[in-house]
Amino acid sequence: MTLTPIEARVLGTLMEKARTVPDSYPLTLNSLLLGCNQKTSREPLMEVDEAEVASALDTLITAGLARSVSGGRSARYEHNFQRGIGVFEQAAVLLGLLMLRGPQTAGELRLNTERWYKFADISSVEGFLEELQDRSDEKGGPLVIKLARAPGAREQRWAHLLCGPVDSSHSAEPPGAAGGSSAERLARLETEVARLHEAVAKLCLELGVSPPGQA
Repeated sequence: MTLTPIEARVLGTLMEKARTVPDSYPLTLNSLLLGCNQKTSREPLMEVDEAEVASALDTLITAGLARSVSGGRSARYEHNFQRGIGVFEQAAVLLGLLMLRGPQTAGELRLNTERWYKFADISSVEGFLEELQDRSDEKGGPLVIKLARAPGAREQRWAHLLCGPVDSSHSAEPPGAAGGSSAERLARLETEVARLHEAVAKLCLELGVSPPGQA
């Protein structure tokens, strides 16, 4: 199935909380709503309401990607992503992070998955991403795609395909990247260099050593 952005956010949030707050998992509808709308570890930020989350849950449950768990005073929900999609745990972790944080490089994914799963190195992350990209049509087809390198970037980013096709030639700069004219980019670079010099000077002062280039 093709997920809507809200369905992907709900599913990704269930996957995240299962690993990061296991003591309060499965989640109530209110906890899930808060997780979908949180302002950290989310790209893009969303402001969904309870009805939208409930509707997304109904669709995910029908598709076998989530379950309602009875017991207690309120219904709770858990994901069934790994079995529902038919992927290994490591691949599910990467897809979950891509759903929550948008396109990322293999290095960013390795760092961001630390609380979910500890990959040995970037090569292992890339290996699972490549398997997901080369997934056969018999298994449902590719689940990720490698995007074109963004201007000024050293690494290419990966995007999930759970919400439908993505233009692989898309080379928009990642969030926070510099844009605009050459003069604007130069000004930003000069500001960043000044901040780095200041940070190095402060560190040298704390360590009691002379800054680089000084006697």
